[in-house]
Amino acid sequence: MEFLLDGIRAVTPQQCVMYVVGALLIYLAIKKDYEPSLLLPMGFGAILVNLPMSGVLNQMVAGVGESQGIIQWLFETTIEASEALPLLLFIGIGAMIDFGPLLSNPKMFLFGAAAQFGIFFAMIAAVLLGFDLKDAASIGIIGAADGPTSILVSQVLHSNYIGPIAVAAYSYMALVPIIQPFAIKLVTTKKERAMHMPYNPKHVSRSLRICFPIMVTIIAGFIAPMSVSLVGFLMFGNLLRECGCLERLSQTAQNDLANLITLLLGITISFSMQADQFVNLKTLIIMALGLVAFVFDSIAGVMFAKLLNLFCKNKVNPMVGAAGISAFPMSARVIQKMGQEADCTNHLLMHAVGANVAGQIASVLAGGMILNLVPQLMG
Repeated sequence: MEFLLDGIRAVTPQQCVMYVVGALLIYLAIKKDYEPSLLLPMGFGAILVNLPMSGVLNQMVAGVGESQGIIQWLFETTIEASEALPLLLFIGIGAMIDFGPLLSNPKMFLFGAAAQFGIFFAMIAAVLLGFDLKDAASIGIIGAADGPTSILVSQVLHSNYIGPIAVAAYSYMALVPIIQPFAIKLVTTKKERAMHMPYNPKHVSRSLRICFPIMVTIIAGFIAPMSVSLVGFLMFGNLLRECGCLERLSQTAQNDLANLITLLLGITISFSMQADQFVNLKTLIIMALGLVAFVFDSIAGVMFAKLLNLFCKNKVNPMVGAAGISAFPMSARVIQKMGQEADCTNHLLMHAVGANVAGQIASVLAGGMILNLVPQLMG
């Protein structure tokens, strides 16, 4: 009967830490309702891959030979070999996005660009803290507030910290309702947050809605070729939505495909959350840098809106600039809620949505630019 205790004897202190991390992610998903579709699979997966001699990982079995583990197989085939899961998820995300508020007010494109500042700030900070350039770039992309982009960039650059980066990206996405109000209140007054913005959307023709994803893909292909897989799949999903003749496929992409890929992605990425790789000082530094990137993204968006107001007749509520991060639609909802807290008659949702979808485009373009630049700098 001694073999029944082998597993318990094999548990390491680091694995115990990962059980706590897994339980915390599950708690945040269930109790706090923070991105449960992502955090719950990741939390449960973190426990699975850290059980001693876990059957979800490849291992040698006496008298049998090598046994293939399902989570390791999923990781090696759908993320390591092809980045398939993050890319396929972009089809579903694209099908969910309505670019109408952005196209009716193109000025919002500027906020999507400004709110990516945290990526490059965190990247520089990571280099100064001693990380290799490929790891620093992968850490910086946490500031994109876009989990699939973070996973893809860190995987393509062969970062040594894919697990911590994925956990940081998705955890901070889930914590947007906590992080963003804190960051925004640091640099705004209640009077600024209460600023009204009239919403008079221009008509966006069906032709423009159809041409937009095609043109964005072509332009991205010229200026950041490595972003084509990211931008292309996102825009393909949006084209399904806007073409008007593939409603069934659009609904499938928004619901069945997105839900299935999210489920698999969450539990698959837990492969890189094994205790010997995850529990170290570098992980804590990465989590801290990710938080800094998120905060600076929001602050940069707000400050850019204030700068723009110096030159524009139609003033922008500074909080709308913070919605330029990629966390769609959580950030837009946060801005709407904060606007109404400052003034119950204030309605900023549609403006914030425009900036938010601009941030979705900007984040994948930023990811593509990093994938273009970093290999050249390393070479």
